[in-house]
Amino acid sequence: MTFIVADNCVKCKHTDCVEVCPVDCFYEGPNFLVIHPDECIDCALCEPECPADAIFSEDEVPEGQEVYVELNAELAEVWPNITEKKDAPADAEEWDGVENKLQYLER
Repeated sequence: MTFIVADNCVKCKHTDCVEVCPVDCFYEGPNFLVIHPDECIDCALCEPECPADAIFSEDEVPEGQEVYVELNAELAEVWPNITEKKDAPADAEEWDGVENKLQYLER
């Protein structure tokens, strides 16, 4: 079992979660974070740290967001690892809660 980052992270990209990860399994894209499924140890430390409530256990991904399971695996193979918190985008609060943001995900 692994945790995944889902829709609400797109364009919000808070990085509070990366600092608590004991195995450094987060990877960073231009406007989204992903969790590497082969590195995640299912500790659940990241889930409560996400201000956008965008991290879910793989078996609890919200309906309609299942595509993010595969996206996390795919993008973790090509994006750089992130281990330290960074400032969120200036407009992160405006995007928090906006639904169906997959179209805005930048690779």
